[in-house]
Amino acid sequence: MKSLGAAATTAAKGGGGAGGGASAERGTRGQVARLILELGPATASTLGGRLGLTPAAIRRHLENLIADGMIEMRTARSYGNRGRGRPAKVFVVTDAGRSAFEHTYDDLATSALRFIEQAGGPEAVAEFARRQVSELERRYAAKLAEAGAEGNSGLSARVQALAEALSADGYAAAAGPAPTVGPANSGFTDNGAQICQHHCPVAHVAAEFPQLCEAETEAFGRLLNAPVRRLATIAHGDGICTTHVTCTDRTTTKDTSPEGSHL
Repeated sequence: MKSLGAAATTAAKGGGGAGGGASAERGTRGQVARLILELGPATASTLGGRLGLTPAAIRRHLENLIADGMIEMRTARSYGNRGRGRPAKVFVVTDAGRSAFEHTYDDLATSALRFIEQAGGPEAVAEFARRQVSELERRYAAKLAEAGAEGNSGLSARVQALAEALSADGYAAAAGPAPTVGPANSGFTDNGAQICQHHCPVAHVAAEFPQLCEAETEAFGRLLNAPVRRLATIAHGDGICTTHVTCTDRTTTKDTSPEGSHL
């Protein structure tokens, strides 16, 4: 297996090196890897369509990326009735592949955010972070809506659906009841819930720009329609990112107060 670091560097640079045909092949493979990193779980047809590749070409690049340890193939998670036919196969970046990409892009991302901050101040960085999170929030809202459509409209079901969506994007998330304070309870009703993310793809950048964590936390509050509070972050040196979700009896009204979603 070729070095993951070398594979990530090739992907980030879009190829390079001697040999025009081989260089172009590596460059296209890098584009495929980057697109999977950006989209999250994606089918071969989606990737081929976005990049204008034939089915045979996209399969070849995906097989090579799997052999390099950069991606893996999974069965798509079904949130409702899929109907007839075989379950869809999706491709995701592996932990090793994600780490290789992170080290490649961290310096560039940090430099870009420093420029934004110098040009527009901290609020410009915050606005950038909110826009970056908006697409993630849109996708996750659909998954939480599907969970509700299946009759699981309670807080615990929404939290679980969010954790599953995060895990599918490589955050290695888990959900459970918040630690009990006082009498024991069997669910999220009394003390709320916690979402624990064991991986953060932007941890090194967020260490300097906490606006990234803040935007994500605000999105969690809107998605769950409940007050949330970030208790720990990998970016600040903690082992995991932990978000506490407070149980409320709200069903349709969103909390827009400053206390509703914050770090």
